[in-house]
Amino acid sequence: MSIKTIHGSLTKTRFSLRSALATTMIVASGTLFGQNLKPVSYQDGGQKLNGMITSNAGKKLPGVLILPAWKGIDQEAKTAAAELEKQGYIAFIADIYGEGNIPADNESAAKTSGYYKKNYDAYQKRISLALEQLKKNGAIPAKIAVIGYCFGGTGALESARGSLPVAGAVSIHGSLGKDQTRKNGPIGAKILVENPADDKGVTPEDYNNLIKEMNEGNADWQIITYAHSKHTFTDPKSPDYNEVMAKRAWNHTLMFLKEILK
Repeated sequence: MSIKTIHGSLTKTRFSLRSALATTMIVASGTLFGQNLKPVSYQDGGQKLNGMITSNAGKKLPGVLILPAWKGIDQEAKTAAAELEKQGYIAFIADIYGEGNIPADNESAAKTSGYYKKNYDAYQKRISLALEQLKKNGAIPAKIAVIGYCFGGTGALESARGSLPVAGAVSIHGSLGKDQTRKNGPIGAKILVENPADDKGVTPEDYNNLIKEMNEGNADWQIITYAHSKHTFTDPKSPDYNEVMAKRAWNHTLMFLKEILK
């Protein structure tokens, strides 16, 4: 083996170790900060919902509603909440499914999230209930945004489609498509879509239909596409994780929130 080959192997090893260490630190940091999140129970009729809110609840601050991915409240959502608190926002993580309905595996997650995608009015109602909790815990009503991951990214778009009282919505590797029998309506919330370039779940038709929907709704919108990124590129626990692009996406999220909420 040549010295050049050995050097290349060592360089790759160091890079891999740095990436693994960075991922471990991000997850550990999120877990630590996640311990400061407070549980909040609320209701949708007879269904109990269990959300989580940052420790700065009660202060008069801009608010961010976090819609988690298809398995419910997870570490990525908790880490985001902790980071948003450090930026001066009250963050509330919504419980869309409700107590006793949290999916245990991918199959049940696909089925349950699929129900809310199809029954978008039920999804919008659960988002609306979570927004009420965020306001009850101090968020300034005129300064609230929604961000969502995966299934939650779909929900972020649904909050805009449903004309819910939010200043903006961020869809992070969310599904962009909607039933084309639904008419396009006005979009008042500002929209940021963070789209991984290699997400097989987003078709060219979905992408183009979303642009058409945004334009017909006279929305203030933007789509940022992240190169060499698969579906769950922002999640450190996912094999799709792209550290460089995940950091960029988060910085874009913070820049967007600062513009519309502060």
